[in-house]
Amino acid sequence: MNKSADSASAAHPLAQRVPRQPAYSEDARSYDRRTGAFESYRRAIVGALPVRRGQVVLDVGCGTGLCCGLLLEKVGPHGAVVGIEESPEMATIARERIAREGWRNVTVVPSAAEDAWIAVTADAALFCAVHDILQSPDALRNVMSHLRPGAQVAAGGGKWAAPWMMAANMQSRMLHAPYVRSFDGFGRPWNHLEQMLEDIHFRELALGCGYVLTGRSSAARRPGSRRLPGAAGARYSTAGSFTTLSSHIQVPPPDRRWMRAPPFRAGASEDSRARG
Repeated sequence: MNKSADSASAAHPLAQRVPRQPAYSEDARSYDRRTGAFESYRRAIVGALPVRRGQVVLDVGCGTGLCCGLLLEKVGPHGAVVGIEESPEMATIARERIAREGWRNVTVVPSAAEDAWIAVTADAALFCAVHDILQSPDALRNVMSHLRPGAQVAAGGGKWAAPWMMAANMQSRMLHAPYVRSFDGFGRPWNHLEQMLEDIHFRELALGCGYVLTGRSSAARRPGSRRLPGAAGARYSTAGSFTTLSSHIQVPPPDRRWMRAPPFRAGASEDSRARG
């Protein structure tokens, strides 16, 4: 990592608390193999992002570029994918993948999301399995400032299941520990992001241990949207149905219903809910 990136990373509170994860540095070469079991969920999260051919997508925390090919299938040869990756080791692997596949319309910005200089105004953004980034309002503000009004956004990854599913939550902790700096906010990872979105829809995966959330970057208040109670009072559409996207989801959970983002209960911490 260069000196400027080191300084930026050290300034971030999560980086001050916990060193950069080995999974993203010395173990980066084994990342694809170690996260292979997540591939079907990765496809589900990318599949939920409704982008069209010719559009530009930001792949925030792109890692080794595992989502880039999936995104290229959606935007086509006249679209573009811009990856943002803080880890130099992961960014190097992503660039090797880009060169090997001959993807001329994929680039990687080697920077923390908080400080990334993004030279485009994008049509969509993907946050796939990037819990730490989702816990950084500065990172989210920087990314969202480079999206056009009403741009599509999809986020997904791990989360705590219901409090009574203690065994599942213990397993989630073990599975995700190598890849997150902190489990703060793991009960509702999208809490900061939803404050910047409208028309939010939410779906649980893997018996509640994972999620997919979609929405649009906030623009002028549109007819057909209203405020619902929640941690952020984000805008939720009262028209249409998100089930039209279900054909893009590759791994539907046992309960197939789509649901609104559940309201945050004041006074109940994420950790207390995870432990029951």
